[in-house]
Amino acid sequence: MSSRSTARAARTVALIALALCLGRPTASLAEPPPGPSGHKTAAPAGPKNDNIAAAVRALASSKALDGAKVGVMVLDVSTGAVLGASEEHTLVNPASNAKIYTAAAALAILHGSHRYHTTLRGSTKGSAVSGLVLRGDGDPSLQSRDLWEMAQELKAHGVKRVEGDILVDQGAFDAETTPPAFDQQPNEWAAFRAPVSAVAVNENTVTLTVRPTKAGEAAITTFDPPGFVDVSGSVKTGESGADTVGLALAGAGDRLSAKLSGAVAEDSRLVRYTRRVEDPRLLAGYALRAILDECGVKVTGEVKLGSGTKGRVLARHASEPLSTLLLSLGKASDNFYAEMIFKSLGGEAKGRPAKSQDAAEVVTKWLERNGLGDTGIVIKNGSGLFDANRVTAHSAAQVLRYALRDPVTSGEFLAQLAIGGVDGTLHRRFRGHRASHAIRAKTGTLDDAIALSGYVLPPATPVAGKLSGPVAFVFLANGVKGRGGVARAAADKLVEAIYAELY
Repeated sequence: MSSRSTARAARTVALIALALCLGRPTASLAEPPPGPSGHKTAAPAGPKNDNIAAAVRALASSKALDGAKVGVMVLDVSTGAVLGASEEHTLVNPASNAKIYTAAAALAILHGSHRYHTTLRGSTKGSAVSGLVLRGDGDPSLQSRDLWEMAQELKAHGVKRVEGDILVDQGAFDAETTPPAFDQQPNEWAAFRAPVSAVAVNENTVTLTVRPTKAGEAAITTFDPPGFVDVSGSVKTGESGADTVGLALAGAGDRLSAKLSGAVAEDSRLVRYTRRVEDPRLLAGYALRAILDECGVKVTGEVKLGSGTKGRVLARHASEPLSTLLLSLGKASDNFYAEMIFKSLGGEAKGRPAKSQDAAEVVTKWLERNGLGDTGIVIKNGSGLFDANRVTAHSAAQVLRYALRDPVTSGEFLAQLAIGGVDGTLHRRFRGHRASHAIRAKTGTLDDAIALSGYVLPPATPVAGKLSGPVAFVFLANGVKGRGGVARAAADKLVEAIYAELY
């Protein structure tokens, strides 16, 4: 199934689930979310919610989590009633549950139909183009294949030669490519902490593909995107056995150098290694030059940073709508998507170049404006990676309630959350459990933090004596290093207790 079909299916499932939630006469979920003046104090729990409250109390007193900070809040989305809470105003690191804030704010500020655009602009004369500028505004999803399509579009204008340099216009973002707190692990080449840039390709990573040949011969190695890595060394094809491929990366001016070594077994399938780039600003430009060369378009100059407004747009690529991009942010917990979308919020609301500091201010003010904040909250980055953000269970629960009650974006917000036992970061969690179909949630994992927040959706037909509306829950645990499994089990037990009050 294509990514577009997958996205459409996810939105359809979410909208059906939401319709079932909204189709009851209990309380109007579809009323506009309350602003600062209309923000209501959550009602106390009633007698029938004692089981959830008891589950929260048991969690709070658990010896297995002794010494940990565990913020918990459970809300009836329809009424705002607090069904259970513990340390709900305690500031904790939300890990990837920070993406709940990023997704909700992005849908509210940018809207689900928002698209990012990448263009090629230049002046044509005969079969030549000069002043070629590659410009973007923060598309996290641009891939090498999209640059291929843009190159073909350029050729369709009759272009056979690029006179002079390819300029990469990164002006939509500021020059800081490292998201806040990502410098806490500076010598890590793993793709999960890739840098950000207004023009980015392949999530600002390079992928080495190793294809074995015959034993004793050199393996076939390629890098994607092309054109950015200076390669030395080689990988041999060995006899059957373990792969020992070595990949050592280092900065090489505005490109990367890679030293290859080791061997790949003759009977291995394709082996791939993906690593982040250190400086991404010219990555897409070098990739474009290599792709143009393969397409038969000669480039006479170099790849440089720059801008220009002369000529006309010769090729354009539009991303999928934001509502689709958020599937990678929510279900897959993609840090790159989160940081790119987060940073673009700063540019849209406060003007370009976009800055992460501006985005943090925009999200914080959005929380305050809608009565979703709490004392001492700190928002620094959009992914929740590293030691950056501080939120409370109370605030996160209010964001979840707000998002599900918003008549415009509720379906899109729900669609980007993982479904228990089905997809995303929950595809193996709750699998086969009776509650799996009802869970929509965001996970969070750091060395010292475990989080799970989202919704337990009600049955299509309310059960007599049970809660009738969707329930929002937040579980944020810090100080659990070495006890991640225990913390996850506690969160799952809370979800099961909520499910029992709905079904």
